[in-house]
Amino acid sequence: MKAILGRKMGMTQVFAEDGTMYAVTVVEVLPNVVTQIKTLEKDGYEAIQVGYEDKKESRANKCELGIAKKTNTPCKYHYVELKGDELMNFKVGDILPIDLFKTGDVIDAVGTSKGHGYTGVIKRWNAKIGPKAHGSGYHRQHGSFANNGRCNNRVIPGKKMSGHMGDESATVLNLKIVAVNPEKNYILVKGGLPGPKKSLVVLRSAIKAQLGKPVIIKPIIDRTVVEEELKIKETVTPGVEAPVAETN
Repeated sequence: MKAILGRKMGMTQVFAEDGTMYAVTVVEVLPNVVTQIKTLEKDGYEAIQVGYEDKKESRANKCELGIAKKTNTPCKYHYVELKGDELMNFKVGDILPIDLFKTGDVIDAVGTSKGHGYTGVIKRWNAKIGPKAHGSGYHRQHGSFANNGRCNNRVIPGKKMSGHMGDESATVLNLKIVAVNPEKNYILVKGGLPGPKKSLVVLRSAIKAQLGKPVIIKPIIDRTVVEEELKIKETVTPGVEAPVAETN
């Protein structure tokens, strides 16, 4: 099992060479620097801590400065623990390569869902709306608070009520990687990922991979190569005059 930390930049669409369109999420993957290694003997579990996105020393606190000094690396904005057998081979100061994942790999995406603030039961729990007639005094409120005939003078814990919605850990399972670009530091993932734009997401190996027919990701068109070919066609060969349109 392997994992890497990235930033969700938004969604777009790419096309395969045969015309197949993939709706993808662009994940920016800056260098994941290993800053600490958790071991069974010392911490009781195995994991690595990675730092993401450089930070000025003047903006770092004493804890972050201590981590940077101990590992001889720049200060980071974010420190996240990643678990995986394949990650335990790295040492402090190493950088996780972006090509840790390949095109066609099945992964899980872990992020923080969008916050919706204080939300009613209709939106939060998909409760049923009351009668819409003008004489009704019940439309979008919560249902009965009865306790199945018991009179214990309280609401039993677990009652679905209005309250804070979102802004919590969310995981999307069994996503496919469409492309990995080490030169431009991004990964294209088929489908949507949890969280708003610019939020951090962890891409890890799928823990519930489907055993059915594998989904084949077809090679996508490299737009940079196509643009270069178009520029070559548009340029005029030196020493050859451009054709002049005939006029009647």
